[in-house]
Amino acid sequence: MKFTLSWLKDHLETTATVPEIVAAMTMAGLEVEHVIDPATKLAPFTVCKIVEAARHPNADRLQVCQVDTVDGRKEIVCGAPNARPGLTTIYAPIGAYVPGLDVTLVEKPVRGVVSNGMLCSAAELEYASESDGIMELPDSLAVGTSAVDALGLEAVIDFEVTPNRPDWLGVAGIARDLAAAGVGKLKDLSIAAIPGTYPSPITVKVDGEACPVFAGRYFRGVKNGPSPKWLQDRLTAIGLRPISALVDITNLITYDRARPLHVYDAHKLSGTQISTRLGRHGVHGDEHLIALDGKTYELTPEMSVIADASGERPIGLGGVMGGESTGCSDETVDVFLESAWFDPIRTAQTGRATGIASDAQYRFARTVDTHSLVDGIELATKLILELCGGEPSNVLLVGEAPAAPVGFPFDPAYVEQLSGLAVSAERTRQILVALGFDVKDGATWTVTPPTFRRDVEGKADLVEEVARIAGYGALPSTALPEVPRAVGGILTAKQARARVARRALAAAGYAEGVTFSFTSRKVAELFGGGQPELLLANPIASELDCMRPSLLPNLIEAAGRNARQGFPDAALFEIGPTFHGERPNDQRTVVAAILVPKAPRGWDKAAQGDVFTVKADLLALLEELGAPVASLQTAQGSASSWWHPGRSARLQLGPKAVMAEFGEIHPAVLKALDVAGPVYGFEITLEAIPEPKKKSVKTRPAFSPSALMPLTRDFAFLVEKTKAAGDLVKAAAGADKALITAARVFDVYEGPGVPEGFKSIAIEVVVQPRETTLTEAEIEALSAKVVAAAEKAGGKLRS
Repeated sequence: MKFTLSWLKDHLETTATVPEIVAAMTMAGLEVEHVIDPATKLAPFTVCKIVEAARHPNADRLQVCQVDTVDGRKEIVCGAPNARPGLTTIYAPIGAYVPGLDVTLVEKPVRGVVSNGMLCSAAELEYASESDGIMELPDSLAVGTSAVDALGLEAVIDFEVTPNRPDWLGVAGIARDLAAAGVGKLKDLSIAAIPGTYPSPITVKVDGEACPVFAGRYFRGVKNGPSPKWLQDRLTAIGLRPISALVDITNLITYDRARPLHVYDAHKLSGTQISTRLGRHGVHGDEHLIALDGKTYELTPEMSVIADASGERPIGLGGVMGGESTGCSDETVDVFLESAWFDPIRTAQTGRATGIASDAQYRFARTVDTHSLVDGIELATKLILELCGGEPSNVLLVGEAPAAPVGFPFDPAYVEQLSGLAVSAERTRQILVALGFDVKDGATWTVTPPTFRRDVEGKADLVEEVARIAGYGALPSTALPEVPRAVGGILTAKQARARVARRALAAAGYAEGVTFSFTSRKVAELFGGGQPELLLANPIASELDCMRPSLLPNLIEAAGRNARQGFPDAALFEIGPTFHGERPNDQRTVVAAILVPKAPRGWDKAAQGDVFTVKADLLALLEELGAPVASLQTAQGSASSWWHPGRSARLQLGPKAVMAEFGEIHPAVLKALDVAGPVYGFEITLEAIPEPKKKSVKTRPAFSPSALMPLTRDFAFLVEKTKAAGDLVKAAAGADKALITAARVFDVYEGPGVPEGFKSIAIEVVVQPRETTLTEAEIEALSAKVVAAAEKAGGKLRS
């Protein structure tokens, strides 16, 4: 909604400036989006006068003008055909930004003659959409007058109207709230009735379902044409295009009083009756209407239709837009003026179905004042007679308007009780009366909302009205009691682990993704979800209708989108909730990551990363999170169905204590998601990681590296093919925790020399002496411990 200060002053006596009005609106709950101030954009432009104009020596269509400006006499090159001595126009100095040309003026020669500025057209100042030459202003304007003052431009206030306040869609409604807030005094908004001189030759018949109440008036002998400058300027300032006097009058009242009107050319009507009804199904389909925007719309039985010829021919969409067949033109002589009320829900649905977002539809969809029909007719009558002449008929009023709001009891003390704001009963009364409410005294007040405030339904709504006008800044403030900081920090163990995981994965080269907590049911079923209780009743999109059972599908789809945009190599992670039922305990916090290794194009390069890469990253992350990694069991082949059965595993403390799953995503799942593989990943359930035991706070000893060089010993063990190498590594590393710092597999062999059904696993053991160099005997004793530990794990030293 847009308006200007001069328009507001038609209804409000005030000396407030635009910034003061904006501040008052904000405090009263009107959300100002921005202020369009031409004084800022056109500050460098001033009035000037051409003294002399001579042909340019090197160009037939250019003139060299001597111009009196605010900066003194200037020589300016001008190509406008109307540049002539004595012309008063607009001057732009060097350095000025010309908005219509999107250029900043610089001093440079034009065909050999330096131009010290520019003479401007209306289009170059964005004052008009097009122009034939430079502006021609009245000679009475003094040189140096600002362009803003010379053109009568003013700031435009643009603010957002909340759906519950349709009265703010009229400037008069804004003035009423500002007057209640003390910004000025509200002028008399009453409208005098203008008596008609004859019965209307057009009658009206209403269908209560399509249109409960309809008012109209006939005018004969009008003269349509361009509207006067003041009316055109007012509409242009808020972004409307002037059309003709009759149409501009209805647009003015729409924005001035939030009362949409429509004018029909009476001679284009078929018959002598206008009726309202719902759209009809015809033999060859639904009805159609060519609207004023030139487009054809299909009329369905859910839409309100205005028709003539005893209800046969559609001539308008009720509350939305009129038809082209009865539009007014310069030849219009007799007109019929419509002022009706249409159901908000039906109007909103019609707007969505047709895609029409007209000013009328916007207002009727938010509820127009049900008792403004005749006032709208009378106000339009006054303007039509002033601007177009003619003779009005009596006013027709057919149907019954929705009942006015009823009063309800209200105790003024409830304002402080509910809001904490101390407002006297007298001040409360003043505010409510100023806002248009009717207040009747008694043991308890009876307050009746006006017909334009149907959003007020109870005493809490009245408290809100009083509080916003009295000022939310006056609300008492009481500081919350200080809460001592918890000894262990303010984060829970799960929150702290999520923070650690986020930093660790980012440091490992993964990029964080934040995706929706829902996906499609089809995708959810691929990952063990899709249960009926996890479906959304009102999804934001048809493909996002189910709560996600895993973080992996959204990450995989994100990697697929990146690949389609030319970035196939992806390493992504996310930390968030997954959902496995409708109970609170069925929600889990999960850390998930995927790796999609794709090497750059080239014959000599291979992709970096596989299932062992994500396993290493998983184990490193679990170490960071404080999980008991040394106690974890690797259960291969027992991972969920969306993992590749031969290239995935679980990490668990026991069959019922699964901490993580990792591996390669099943090719069938990737195919269903339309993502090229391979894709590797892991998921950690944070709730499954045991919380560390609370320990007394001790000072950690300083790091003291050994001065002795580490040594390595290699061992090869024969184990059954089904034996996990990790079990052997864990056994070797635990043979002597004081001296052995690491153990890793460096070779796996199957073939000649190895019995059928067995494999050879070679392990490198790193030994770090602490105090003295180990003797050969001590090394042999340590090696014997490693062999013994490996034998307990199912390995036999290979001879």
